Amino acid sequence: MIIDLHVHEKRHSSDSVLSLEDAVWQARKLGLDGICITDHDNNEIRDFAKDYSEEVDFPIFVGAEIFTKEGDFVVFGLDKIPDKTLSAQELLHEVEEAGGVAIAAHPYRNTFRSLGDWSYTLEGFWAVEAFNGTTLIEKNEQALNMAKEINMPMVGASDAHQIKDLGKMATRFLSKIHSEKDLINAIKTGQVYPVEWTPEGYQPVTRIQVNEEFVTANNL
Repeated sequence: MIIDLHVHEKRHSSDSVLSLEDAVWQARKLGLDGICITDHDNNEIRDFAKDYSEEVDFPIFVGAEIFTKEGDFVVFGLDKIPDKTLSAQELLHEVEEAGGVAIAAHPYRNTFRSLGDWSYTLEGFWAVEAFNGTTLIEKNEQALNMAKEINMPMVGASDAHQIKDLGKMATRFLSKIHSEKDLINAIKTGQVYPVEWTPEGYQPVTRIQVNEEFVTANNL
């Protein structure tokens, strides 16, 4: 299964112009098997997403992109999102206690929301978003190198805030994902690897750069 693990929806991410309806339409067009809505510091779309997923028969999982004092994590399995900014280690402890999973999001993007070298010292996250579809090539390269150095599984995701970015990067799961629990377990056991969109379909990432034919081929 191929799933875009990091998508922002406009109802609860103020910097997004992408609706859930359009996200599902585009995901199907590209050949994705599911998407994850990970709005900034909230999971308020959860009930609507569950109902819509059933209505259109398309897997939608809801996590959150949570900002800590050191930077962002994409998190799944945390029912209650913290109502204050925690340290990264505090958040990772809460995720562990809940049986969830945390992914270091775009760790080297040029923004205060990125972890940077803090990633080397933290304990309790399970994967690195080494291939982020809206991050500069050289910054993805830094994330790739960091993941290799700490022997951490890598995932891909679009971090889409608009339809043209959805699905540029994604993650292939080596097992069927029927539930959030399945998704969490697959990441924790390393049964994932990053893929990128190509005109021939999704392929393992063999280079950092997003395929330049993506926008043209999809009339975006």
